[in-house]
Amino acid sequence: MADSPLRRRTAPARWEGVTLAPYKDAGSAPFRDITRQLLFDEADLGCELRYFEIAPGGHSTLERHQHRHAVLVLRGRGRCLVGDRIHEIAEHDLVSIDPQTWHQFRADDQPLGFLCLVNRERDRPHLPDEAELAALRADPAIAAFIRTAGETG
Repeated sequence: MADSPLRRRTAPARWEGVTLAPYKDAGSAPFRDITRQLLFDEADLGCELRYFEIAPGGHSTLERHQHRHAVLVLRGRGRCLVGDRIHEIAEHDLVSIDPQTWHQFRADDQPLGFLCLVNRERDRPHLPDEAELAALRADPAIAAFIRTAGETG
């Protein structure tokens, strides 16, 4: 960490010395209008605390991992797919995502900002193949919710 143990907020959802970064590399996976900030990456903690912000109408990647996620919504509202259920989410809601669980976050009509706590050492995301997408889309509500490559609506 820097010389001071304190990094002050500089603007809504921004902090001193924290870089505003792209969510992922362009073309690595489908997503829209989302940024990432790495708030804490301390080796002795064994975890990372990240802040993601999705612009209105944007979404994260539909994916799953071997590691668990712990999410705290800090601002805005939206919806998330966790497994086979879509949940309305708003400020201060907690979302737990178990290993190997499909998940995707979408912002409604305002920015959706959330903290995400994950293991520092973790696996890469797994994107759905055609058979997995077909299984997810068998549920009409999930089919209408998820966004994949080329889908923006």
